[in-house]
Amino acid sequence: MLDISDNNFQGALPHSIGNLSKHLLVLDVNHNKITGTIPEGIGNLVNLETLYMKENFLEGSIPSSFSKMSKLNHLSLQNNKLSGSIPLSLGNLTNLAVLTLQDNALGGVIPSTLSSCPLRQLNLSYNNLTGSIPEELFLIPTLSDSMRISHNLLSGRLPSDWSNLQNLAALDFSDNRLYGEIPSSIGELKSLEYINASGNILQGEIPSSLGKLKGLLVVDLSHNNLSGTIPEFLGTLRGLYALNISFNRFEGPVPQDGIFLNATAISLIGDDGLCGGIPQLKLPPCSKSNFRKSSKLVIIVSTGSAIVFITILVALFTFYYRRRFTKANLQTPFMNKQYMRVSHGELVRATNDFTSENLIGAGSFGSVYKGIMRRNNQQEVIAVKVLNLTRHGASQSFIAECETLRCVRHRNLVKLLTVCSSIDHQGHEFKALVYEFLPNGNLDQWLHNNFLEDGIHKTLDISARLQIAIDVAYSLEYLHQHKPLPIIHCDLKPSNVLLDGDLVAHVSDFGLARFLHQDLDQSNSWVSMRGTIGYAAPEYGLGNEVSIQGDVYSYGILLLEMFTGKRPTDSEFGEAFDLRKYVQMALAESAANVIDKNLLKQAPDIEARSTTSHQTREIKIACIASIMQVGISCSEDTPMDRAQIGDALKELETIRDKLHKELLLEGVPTEALDRSH
Repeated sequence: MLDISDNNFQGALPHSIGNLSKHLLVLDVNHNKITGTIPEGIGNLVNLETLYMKENFLEGSIPSSFSKMSKLNHLSLQNNKLSGSIPLSLGNLTNLAVLTLQDNALGGVIPSTLSSCPLRQLNLSYNNLTGSIPEELFLIPTLSDSMRISHNLLSGRLPSDWSNLQNLAALDFSDNRLYGEIPSSIGELKSLEYINASGNILQGEIPSSLGKLKGLLVVDLSHNNLSGTIPEFLGTLRGLYALNISFNRFEGPVPQDGIFLNATAISLIGDDGLCGGIPQLKLPPCSKSNFRKSSKLVIIVSTGSAIVFITILVALFTFYYRRRFTKANLQTPFMNKQYMRVSHGELVRATNDFTSENLIGAGSFGSVYKGIMRRNNQQEVIAVKVLNLTRHGASQSFIAECETLRCVRHRNLVKLLTVCSSIDHQGHEFKALVYEFLPNGNLDQWLHNNFLEDGIHKTLDISARLQIAIDVAYSLEYLHQHKPLPIIHCDLKPSNVLLDGDLVAHVSDFGLARFLHQDLDQSNSWVSMRGTIGYAAPEYGLGNEVSIQGDVYSYGILLLEMFTGKRPTDSEFGEAFDLRKYVQMALAESAANVIDKNLLKQAPDIEARSTTSHQTREIKIACIASIMQVGISCSEDTPMDRAQIGDALKELETIRDKLHKELLLEGVPTEALDRSH
């Protein structure tokens, strides 16, 4: 593996890059300032499995020599200046699962040869691609994560057969020049959760088969020429939380159930023929003329009336059984495809029947156990979070965590491996989440001297804490920029920051997480749970809606706790004098007075050199004062006055780089900058 990502490397890639070891499996040059073209010789890396080159300034065409890398599984070239056409020869990559070429200047047609690749994820958005969408593209059965071909110059009709995309979760072909009707075969996409067809010239009605997609979460059909009435079935899709059908030619009454009961979750702007709906929509009342039915509708209604009696009988017959099993499967249709579910019995065996010896933590909604489970033909250490379903809000917490972690993937977020929604041996409802096990506990344990290793209390030095703070900021920036809707964590605190074997931070516990503007039942008191006292933003106490600024506030308090060693709930703090004011007052006088004393301890060899020791101490104090200033700017009382998480992240990275440079100039050895001691 060769990883030179996230640096400021400039200049062109050398032609000799193809002379690197033929045993190289991963080449990562992401996030640099590399210019020039991609050398043809790179195709000589015949055993390469992963090639990351995104977010540089690469130009020219994609080398046809890529086709020689037959083992390539992941090819990421997005956010460059690449031009020319997509090589037909990419179809020879029979192991290619992920192809991301978005945000370039690629032209020409989408090669039909891509259908020969076992693609799981395809992103060709934000290019200059022309022509029609190849029928073959919609015949790739392995597509499961997403297919995104938006913001191009594609034209023609949509492919007619979508039946092979049964595993696809997200489909986006917005902002093109596509016309015709949406095929009825869209109903075959059983796993679809997100569809964006906006900004085209699509005509006709919304196909009734769309109602078969019970897992839909987001639908955007805006800015087309769709017509007819709004289908009633859209109101029956229980998971749907965002619907945009604005700027079409819909007419008639707006349904009044499901998502249509939340005016902020739907957009109907520009559909001047609509009427009725809930009062918040401020649409005109429906007159008799709005209810004229075409002969087609009369036939449908008549046929429907004929089967009402049979429907009632079937409903009565199944009522008892539906009641019995509804609770065990409460609002979790998204789990069926996303995760390979595990049984209650398997978790009992993995955790030795949830014994106290395996208990590693407890939270608001349940307990966490360490276990060993066989996955992918090998034994794997896992963490099992068992929900205490007697606690109000536990089931909703389970759903929120599943929904959130299903949508995200980032190195600084905890990884959900599988889930269990079942019945235990006593016939009680059982829900659990299974995560990767992170051996270094949580940040709270390290900050407050509760982490033991070989019977010794371990602490984190300044460099370790700063890098962990940066890791957490990375995760928040990712969540807050998540598409199509930002994600709000709602409960950021040290105990929800887990540390892996290298002390890399992974934000966990998404039980209170929300998608921005997500519709929630305001009568449910679970909605009022907006974090933990001391870390929750002050506006939440006034009943305000959750926001990304609320997460930033929690992050600011977390920063202050990390470098003072004091919890915001310590007895010395109250309403009139909190952790933020405590730090703010100290910074005006002497930051050293509030800094966690563990951070100012010197290594014995440095302590022996009094001059170096004093200078090192002053460097650390200045660094921590700067960090605390970031914490203060993030935790302003008013949301609009708080720093953006991206700005806070950049500032912390600058502080880190300056700290390391100054300590090295003082002769502090590199090993003294390790993450723990």
